[in-house]
Amino acid sequence: MTYKPIIRPMTLSDKSAVMQLLRNTPEFKPSEIIVAEEVMDNYLHSPGDSGYYALVATVDSEIMGYTCYGPTPLTDGTWDIYWIAVSQNNQRLGIGRELLSSAEKEVKKAGGRMILIETSSTINYKKSRQFHISQGYDMVSQIKDFYSVGDDKLIFRKTIPAI
Repeated sequence: MTYKPIIRPMTLSDKSAVMQLLRNTPEFKPSEIIVAEEVMDNYLHSPGDSGYYALVATVDSEIMGYTCYGPTPLTDGTWDIYWIAVSQNNQRLGIGRELLSSAEKEVKKAGGRMILIETSSTINYKKSRQFHISQGYDMVSQIKDFYSVGDDKLIFRKTIPAI
């Protein structure tokens, strides 16, 4: 079964549900959730000037997913997907795909030409890596022992065709 979620910009009233979603995502460490909240607060308090964009996916008004993305500083048309999460009980239903596709469309409208996603090489992130590949991202870089010994930084890239 797949859901057709409503994808919309995140609002301040969504924050507690999104934070709970992130806390319930076993891949994210507590320190990563702190950073996610800082980024989220920057977006929520100054959406037009923060350099971040955030979308939520809702089904029957319940938040099922979240993504945060933005232009990469000091580049021409390169964007980053910083966070993407779907509630544990609603994974593999197309919600992540809809969120990522919506972000990609917004990046394209803004003149973006490339999207990067950085992730961990640990087993905890295996499903995430498989998801990125299934959505047309190629692994273009691996930095050994980046996050810690045995935890490499993997960078995935997708080129956005010109409008």
